[in-house]
Formats: sequence, C-alpha cells, structure tokens
Amino acid sequence: MSEAPKTLLELAGANPAPASLKDATLVVIDAQNEYVDGPIALPAVGPALKAIASLLADARAAGTPIVHLAHRAPAGVFVEGTEGAEIAPQAAPKQGEPVFKKELPNGFTNPEFAPALAKLGRKNLILTGFMTHMCVDSTARAAVDLGYGVTIVENATASRPLPGAVGKPSRSAQEVHDGALSSLADLFAVVVPDASKLG
Repeated sequence: MSEAPKTLLELAGANPAPASLKDATLVVIDAQNEYVDGPIALPAVGPALKAIASLLADARAAGTPIVHLAHRAPAGVFVEGTEGAEIAPQAAPKQGEPVFKKELPNGFTNPEFAPALAKLGRKNLILTGFMTHMCVDSTARAAVDLGYGVTIVENATASRPLPGAVGKPSRSAQEVHDGALSSLADLFAVVVPDASKLG
C-alpha cells in the first residue's frame, strides 16, 4: 500500500497554523451577483454566501479589518453599472469597509490594494469568495509572494464546472474547487473547512 502524499509544506517540516480574526485581515473576493444568478452562477454559491455572511458578522464583532474585491470587465459579465457586477446582499460591505475594483483575477493588480493592506499592519489574510480556482487562487499566490500568511475558508468559497483540458473529461464544480484548494494547500495557504477552525 503506497504512502499518502505529503504537501511541500509537510516535506519542509512546516506546520503553519490558520490565521485568527485577532491578527488577520478578512478579504472577500468577488462575492458578486454574476455568481448568484448570472451566466456563470455557481452550484454552491448559496451555502458559500451564507458562510461569508456569518464570517463577516464574526469579523465585525471582533474588530477585524475587512476589505472587499470586486471584478469589473468592459463587456459580457461584471460590467460596471449592471446588477451582476454588484456585490451580493449577503456579502455587502458596511461603512468603512473599502471595495477595490480589479480587471484581472489577482486582487493585487489594483495598485491601491497592497498599500491599503500594508497600512493595516497585519501579515495574515483570511480569504473568502469566488471563484476558488481563479481569483481566490491568483490572489492567494500573489499574497504569499508579498510575504503574507494566507488562510482560506473552504465553505466560504466556490467554483464552477470546467471543460477538461487536452481531451480529458469535464470536471464538476466540486472537483474544480477541491483541486484548487489541494494545489493551494501544497505551499500557498492553510485551508480550513469553516470559520470555526480559524486560530
């Protein structure tokens, strides 16, 4: 019987702990209506938005800084001024919670995002939002490059089905989501199942 695979973190002897609301910034990524009832609606968006709403309430009660990212595109989906581009009510920012617009998956491509995080003085980020394999993934990897510790809350993220590459079968939304989290957990993030597991 073959041995279970290990992450690169495990092979390096690292055992990073998840971030806590006491020492992190909560980042809500693209929790927008396109993912609720638009052409790229996500199968698990309802439970994920419920988890985001709960985590937002906990973060606000704890005094945790909260920032939001919102995708924008010139045509198709996420077009400025459309209902689909608006942040879903469950994840809507409150007064004092900045929203940074972006045109690429990585949130750090907005030049104002990194300085705003740096000003908060917290070196851990808790990431939630959509989609796991796209904007969550890209932002997490960029955050690590900039020296942040990253924690991702599994039930507060979601993905969509994708066609298979190079002739492989298509992948369900759950398979895409799980695969993205496995890849990130190899080196780039601590992945927790839900907010109760935050440090």
